[in-house]
Amino acid sequence: MNTITVEELKKRLDAGEKINLLDVREPSERAEYNIGGTHLPLAQVQAMQTDAIDDWKDQEVVVYCRSGNRSGIASLVLEQLGFKNVNNLTGGMLAWQQRIDN
Repeated sequence: MNTITVEELKKRLDAGEKINLLDVREPSERAEYNIGGTHLPLAQVQAMQTDAIDDWKDQEVVVYCRSGNRSGIASLVLEQLGFKNVNNLTGGMLAWQQRIDN
């Protein structure tokens, strides 16, 4: 599993790169703080209910959650499902809020 830091991701987004963002948090967490991205909670990823993002299999995907733990699990599942370029956002939204939004 590859990782990406919040600083790297922010720089690439600011440069206008098209990056597929996947938010695997619960709906209540997403409602509290959101950087965009497609929402697919971890339980759905684990149940292999990935139809909404299956067209991303050959594209870069950055997976994020609150702290990086659930997105790490989701990243491994996605790789097992044939996604070829999956990156886990190190530190998740906690790191984003501390380092980017402060």
